Amino acid sequence: MWLEEPAFKSYIFYSSILGIKILIMAILTARVRYRKKVFANEEDADKTKGIVKLDDPDVERVRRAHLNDLENIPAFWILGAFYLATGPPSEWATLLFRVYTASRIIHTIVYAVKPLPQPARGFAYDIPNFIMLYMGVKIISHFKNAL
Repeated sequence: MWLEEPAFKSYIFYSSILGIKILIMAILTARVRYRKKVFANEEDADKTKGIVKLDDPDVERVRRAHLNDLENIPAFWILGAFYLATGPPSEWATLLFRVYTASRIIHTIVYAVKPLPQPARGFAYDIPNFIMLYMGVKIISHFKNAL
């Protein structure tokens, strides 16, 4: 049964890590807001004697990293699932999923947690995008006769 395939189990495992990562990014954003007492809404600022400020650099850095996850990880979930339908070797698929996940975590670290100068963030961003591009091309080439 396909649920027992190692590549599918790997996909579920790494997809779950990425889902938790998205949730943690929301917590990290809130934590930075509370630490700096900088909020986007009056009711939050009033409650903590903070200020409403929409352009704090530290808050914005974490928030942009979170938005970047929200833009990229769902595409991975879709492409990863379709990629499994092409019947890739389990070891290769697992490697792609593992490197993608590690790169997304590294991207957050170098962008939001401990900002590093370019090209660190660029590499951490480009590697998972190349993986998604690779999977997309493999999907298209595998199913091109379906037209």
